[in-house]
Amino acid sequence: MPKMKTRKSAAKRYTITKNGKVKYKKQGLRHILTKKSTKRKRKLRKTGTLSPAEVKRAKQLMPYA
Repeated sequence: MPKMKTRKSAAKRYTITKNGKVKYKKQGLRHILTKKSTKRKRKLRKTGTLSPAEVKRAKQLMPYA
């Protein structure tokens, strides 16, 4: 049986931690930053973790992660 392929789009967006959580970079910090508050931009810098329902989908896209 051949190896399963990893979805490269998912591999670029998510990283899986040792405990099995899935981290991602929050969206909204690329452009149009002048109208966003400093507090909002500061919170967007931190990485987010996916909800359990989304984790299942992300792990299917990355079978060897």
